[in-house]
Amino acid sequence: MEELNQVLKQRRQKAQELADLGVNLYANDFRPAHRISEVLAKNDNPDAPLEEGIKSVAGRIMALRKFGKAAFLHIQDESGRIQVYVKRDEVGVDAYQIFKKLDVGDIAGFGGTLFRTQTGELTIEAASVKPITKSLRPLPEKFHGLTDVETRYRQRYVDLIMNPEVRDTFRKRVEIIRLIRDFLTNRGFMEVETPMMQAIAGGATAKPFKTHHNALGMDLYLRIAPELYLKRLLVGGFEKVFEINRNFRNEGLSTRHNPEFTMLEFYQAFATYEDLMDLTEEMVSYIAAEVTGSMVVSYQGQEVDLSPPWKRYTMDEAIIEVGGVDKDILADPARTRQLLLDKGITLEPLAGHGKAKTELFELLVEERLVNPTFVTQYPTEVSPLARRNENNPEVTDRFELFMTGREIANAFSELNDPIDQKQRLQKQIDERGNDEEIFPVMDEDFVRALEYGMPPAAGEGIGIDRLVMLLTDSPSIRDVILFPHLRAENK
Repeated sequence: MEELNQVLKQRRQKAQELADLGVNLYANDFRPAHRISEVLAKNDNPDAPLEEGIKSVAGRIMALRKFGKAAFLHIQDESGRIQVYVKRDEVGVDAYQIFKKLDVGDIAGFGGTLFRTQTGELTIEAASVKPITKSLRPLPEKFHGLTDVETRYRQRYVDLIMNPEVRDTFRKRVEIIRLIRDFLTNRGFMEVETPMMQAIAGGATAKPFKTHHNALGMDLYLRIAPELYLKRLLVGGFEKVFEINRNFRNEGLSTRHNPEFTMLEFYQAFATYEDLMDLTEEMVSYIAAEVTGSMVVSYQGQEVDLSPPWKRYTMDEAIIEVGGVDKDILADPARTRQLLLDKGITLEPLAGHGKAKTELFELLVEERLVNPTFVTQYPTEVSPLARRNENNPEVTDRFELFMTGREIANAFSELNDPIDQKQRLQKQIDERGNDEEIFPVMDEDFVRALEYGMPPAAGEGIGIDRLVMLLTDSPSIRDVILFPHLRAENK
């Protein structure tokens, strides 16, 4: 810490010396005529003559070697990195005196002509130097590795400066979201926006963040899902809608969970969950091919084959075939509950056979599903918003999509019977009881909307963060969120 304080003191001293020379430490009068990537691309053939004329670039100094009357440095802008050669006799004595006070981390502009060094590196020989922004803190010499992982997340701005692979991850994230938006728009879906503050926290079972609206004199909740509002739009006559939305759940943090996360939710009238399986398979495999150039991606040492068609199981089939549970045990509610007890899981008293099956699936099957797998026929008991299967009312027309042992998407044919919906919402409220931090409330307006008549429809939610993790080979959700939630910094 003492060494850092000394460096900070030296930086401020240099800044003062530059200011005393009349240098604007935070200038805004330099306009680079070229991006670095443009200069590199137009001169990438080592056997071709270099472009003539002055190249004007600006960027952060990332490396600096001074040799008395000359210096080599590398500067970096958003698009790339290039070497610059600064010679006192070229830029002039006064300009060079100012240049000598620049440090790694400073932002500066340079104008000059191109040449190649003896090693063949494309270099700008500076004819002018312009200090733009003085950096008062030194860049770290090494800014990666497990020991610095929290610092990387906390100081993402430094992480982005130092690590090009991190910048690439977030460029891919932007590209993935653009491809999703284009894919759905091209298929007739309309992008909408629904409230992020809601009077009733509905659409999923999760603990919400609570706030208070002073003017209205009422408590509001940051949304845990946009589902119930998107369904209201189906009632209103929009037949294909989607939202790329931020959701908030007041729960724990892990490599897979962040309290604030991004979801895609879309709904289509006159469609079933089976239609959405086909659409999802097409969309995700298309995006993977566009982003990675392949249908086979590597995730943390595992190969994941996204080539259609994807495996499809019912939940019972998955528990039997993947989880290794005897079908006779699975068919018997008492034996299923006992199996869970033997594995250390106790269910709440009102939980039924469907809840027991779901717990068994999560325990024995989920982590084994590496390649994309649709799991269908979720129990009605754990699917309060999904349509009952017409042949077996104990299950719903629902699927979840799993890859690399984690849920990527959840979808179902929507329940549009207002009486059945109200009964299931009430059952969910009764099961949750009085122990919740936020006591569950019936969404009477949503039920009223269904009473006006919602067309048969299917809807789906896809975790954008988890999809980005897969397609960028990122081990933690914090690696794909620019500013993830962290505990308060100890200063």
